[in-house]
Amino acid sequence: MARAQRRLQMAQWDVFTSTPLEGNSLAVFFDGSGLSDAEMQAIAKEMNLSETTFIFPRDAVTEQKQGVRVRIFTVAEELPFAGHPSLGTAFALRGQNQADTVVLDLNVGKVPVSFESANGKPAFGEMTQVDPKFGPRHDREAVARATGLPLEDFDESLPIQNVSTGLIFTIAPLKSLQALQRLQINVNRAAEYLEKSEGKFFYFVSREAVNPEARLQSRMIFYNGEDPATGSAAGCTAAWMVQHGVAKPDERVLIEQGVEMKRPSKIFVRASRSDNRVVNVRVGGNSVEVMRGEVFL
Repeated sequence: MARAQRRLQMAQWDVFTSTPLEGNSLAVFFDGSGLSDAEMQAIAKEMNLSETTFIFPRDAVTEQKQGVRVRIFTVAEELPFAGHPSLGTAFALRGQNQADTVVLDLNVGKVPVSFESANGKPAFGEMTQVDPKFGPRHDREAVARATGLPLEDFDESLPIQNVSTGLIFTIAPLKSLQALQRLQINVNRAAEYLEKSEGKFFYFVSREAVNPEARLQSRMIFYNGEDPATGSAAGCTAAWMVQHGVAKPDERVLIEQGVEMKRPSKIFVRASRSDNRVVNVRVGGNSVEVMRGEVFL
């Protein structure tokens, strides 16, 4: 007997922007119940976006205690945490009841997203990420060899360092906006280096930016492409900035990403300091719905 066709409701959001067709696109599936891991991975590959999320509705009491269960997939794998999918999914869930806070239950644990609304301005959402873990610092010459970048492109005044708020990124500061704009790395050699040093991806940042309001401009090359906005890496970078004096504790600053690929994304970050530890990492921005439809299986 032929299996009945399933119709999966979904929406597409542009995240870290209030302007449609900018920022980082995200597909949100409102009910992933009954989908296998292989089916979710295949759907994410079909969407062909940086990430796709699947919501698994539960009873109201469970969701109040544990949050809304969400799983995140790239075109190649499931991730325990990612920033732009978390923020965008929270916006999609908030659209159902205009809640002040949405708590997501991700593979990495609970991630709360709070919302600010001002008259005449788009809603602003801010997620609280898990407290950062600072990993090893890297030798600049080794990173230059691994990435194929000139040694003189790196900013000697700041460390290249692994940081995690749920996913380990290697924060790599470059000396100038020009170095960031002409960025081309040897993806295979970089991946080999990262595997040995336990980083997931390099996150390249520059204190010079096109937008004078931005504290940093950033780029993230992955899966032989580029990510327009990487909220998880931005959270790691918020912690790194406070740790190394690029931002003051609790100062909300702008990281702009996606400029070079004409998908500008505005990522607002801040982090606190307590007992000489960086804590309370927050990453925020706007999101706008651009598409709604069904997928047939």
